[in-house]
Amino acid sequence: MAINLNVYLVTNGNGREAVEFYKEAFGAEVLAMQTFGEGPSSPDHPIPPEAKDWIMHASLQIGSSVLMLSDTLPGMPHTVGDNITVTVNTDTAEQAKDIFSKLEVGGKVNMPIQETFWSPAYGNVTDKFGVQFQISATPGQA
Repeated sequence: MAINLNVYLVTNGNGREAVEFYKEAFGAEVLAMQTFGEGPSSPDHPIPPEAKDWIMHASLQIGSSVLMLSDTLPGMPHTVGDNITVTVNTDTAEQAKDIFSKLEVGGKVNMPIQETFWSPAYGNVTDKFGVQFQISATPGQA
């Protein structure tokens, strides 16, 4: 059973600047960077033209750790204090669902665990201690 934990930062439209800042500060390698404009479109959450270059997801290798970040989804509030989460990456959807179901006890489900275009099981939950977790099955990457 492979599980990885990473820090996930949420920026407010300045994600590209943050990627460059952390790349320079830590001598990091950018592993991935995708903009909202590159992702699939959704009529429920249209991306305004000025946000198409905002970062939907980026990851940087810093030593043996991975720092992940994204800009706040356009139209959603950006709350300092809620802008740092812990990501939990598992090998299987079953493992992700099991961890999610345990973390949600006494907590709050922000996004139910479900299949997404990037994961067979992804969900967001705040546990009973107020810690926000993003749970994601990433087969072969955990």
